[in-house]
This record gives sequence, structure tokens and C-alpha cells, in this order.
Amino acid sequence: MTLTAVRPYTRRISPIERGYLNAAATGIPQLIQMVIEGEGTLAPDALRRAARVATEASPGLAVRRRGALWRAAGTVPEVVELPAGTSTDHPFFHRDLSVVTGPVCELGLIRDAGTTRLIVRASHIVTDGRGLRQWIADLFRALRGEEPAGCPDTVDDAHFRTAAGEVRPAPRAARLTGLPAIIGGGEPGTRPLWLRRRVAATPSGVTARAAAALSRHLATDTGRLIVPVDLRRHDPATRSTANLTSQLVLDLRRDDSWKRVHSTLIRALMAKTEVAVLDRDFLRDNPFANNLSEARAFDGHSFPCTAIISDHGEVDPEVFAAPGFRATSFSTLPMLVPYAEMFLSACRVGDETELTLACRDRPGARAKASELLDDIAEALTAG
Repeated sequence: MTLTAVRPYTRRISPIERGYLNAAATGIPQLIQMVIEGEGTLAPDALRRAARVATEASPGLAVRRRGALWRAAGTVPEVVELPAGTSTDHPFFHRDLSVVTGPVCELGLIRDAGTTRLIVRASHIVTDGRGLRQWIADLFRALRGEEPAGCPDTVDDAHFRTAAGEVRPAPRAARLTGLPAIIGGGEPGTRPLWLRRRVAATPSGVTARAAAALSRHLATDTGRLIVPVDLRRHDPATRSTANLTSQLVLDLRRDDSWKRVHSTLIRALMAKTEVAVLDRDFLRDNPFANNLSEARAFDGHSFPCTAIISDHGEVDPEVFAAPGFRATSFSTLPMLVPYAEMFLSACRVGDETELTLACRDRPGARAKASELLDDIAEALTAG
């Protein structure tokens, strides 16, 4: 299935995206996977038509790499029909998406008795959580017969350096090379282990509360936390599906308080630190790996980063409504990152918080990861 474009969408590969290209070169797929569950059904042919409409309005999800550029290749994300009862062990959830040959996005459809799961998979090299959610929103607008909002902008991180105004230089993050693994022992598998929790609470400071709960399990006195930050906050009018996520790097202490973590995070956001770090020399001042050889040297037994915690915020299930389908939940399947032991994703749906933890599958990992999630869930329901 192909699109006909009068003006092919083209944009520069940004420094942020080059970092993800380097991570992918280690052999670990860099993917965003979002799962929408609901009552009723979605017709495959209707999804294919809606995907065409959404991609015409947001061609950044149909790009391929051409030298130093992303160029729309006209490929519409395919719809893959999976058998009823398909679990995340299925190869569909683990295969990579090539930014050279395409496609960079695909849909999985699992229809059970009276319920449906829609899985939207995209390369994290070319998009981020906000970008993909904007495309999904247009997918459902098309299913409802509405006009898509579209994401035609071709800006990159340099645009937000300007939009953010004056920013002080970011403090240099010390390199930590040997934080011992917390989750399980023995040789790590190549696939992520995903565990999910639904918590009947929607507190403020989800990232800080989760980080403090995690700090109780540190094997040493310190840890390291990455918090992804959407650069679009500095220009909310931007409509782009590109990877526009920078990061904050925070130190974590054993038995930390969530209020200390939260205040540190707020101060960093007020200082626009996620913009300031864009001015660092990636090859000389990277707190994790300065080259591909260093990234490949991480053996899964120690890490320079303890955890990535990404809070997707509030998700309105009405955005994912379609004729004959009512969404009841939204969650993600976080990817493995070469230099981080675990990746925790959170989002608020109604009066509940959805948590998904990704870690390396190895002996003892499931039990320990489950214990971690129990403690994080308890932290979210505490006063």
C-alpha cells in the first residue's frame, strides 16, 4: 500500500535521533509500543483506510532514512491480524522495524470474544510517545469519519533551543559505570520481560514516588535515573511526530524521599535543563557511553543507569473511540535500553494509573520485578 505525495515530507536527522540510531546499532530494537484495549471490535479494512488518512496528514510515520535525512517513502503502516489470545511472547512484539527499508510503524490487531487489542508499534528513532499518540488520535478521528489534525511540521531539537529562550549551561553529570543489577541474576535474555500493574490511584508526582520506591532496592548507596522530557512544551503549537524527547539525568540515593526527588525534578524543569543538555558534545560529554564500542560493552550485569521512568500523563480513552469500539485501557510496552537496567512507563486512565516495567529476562527477574512493582504501586496509593 503506497501514498501519492506531491511534496515529499523531508526533515533532517536530529542529534537526538542519532543517539537512538547508535543504540539500535547495539542490536537492541528501539521501539515504542502502545496498547489500546476495549470492548467491541475494529475492522481490519477500516483500520487500513484510517491508517492511510492519518499518515497522509502525518507523513513522519512513513519515512525512511536517506543519508542525513528522513524522507517520506509513501508506505502506510500495515495492519497485522493476530490470533485470539496472542500474548506478548509472540514474535510480533519483538521484531525490529527498519528505518532504512521501512516500514517504521505497524499495527497489530487481536480480536477476542467481545474485546479487542490494538497494538501500535513504531521506531523510537523517528518518533516519541507524544508524536505517536498524535498519530493514533488521527487514526481514530479517521475511523469516526472526522478530519485529522495532522502533524506536518519538520522542526528538530534546534527549533526548541530557540523557543526555550535563555538557558543556563547544564551541570555535568558524573559517569557511573558499574551500578550492579537489581533485578535477577545470571545471563540476561535478549527479549524484554514486561510486567504490568493497574493501580487504583492517580497521585501527583508519579515519577518521584516511583523513583523513591525503587531506591529502597538499590544495591549500592546511589543510583541514576533518566526522566524523558517532551521538548514540545517550549512551543505547544508545534505539530510533529518526530522524536522530540530530551532527558533529565538525576542522581538517586538509597532510601530516597519522593519529595526530594520531586523537588529536584521540578527545579531541573524550571531551569530547562533538558534543553541545556542538547548543547553538550555527545561524543565527549555523555554520561553513559561516548561511542558504539562503549555501548556494546554493557553486559547486562552492571549499568550506568538504574532506571528510565516515563510518565505519559493523562490519557483520555474517548480519544480512542470508534464506531463499534469503546476503549477501556491504554498502556505501553517499554523497550530495553543498552545502558539502563529497567524502563518504567506510567499513564493515568480515568481514576487508575497503568504501570508497565520492562527489564531483562533472566533467572529470578520475574519475582524481583513483581516485588518492585508492588512497592511502586503501594507508593502511589500512600498519602
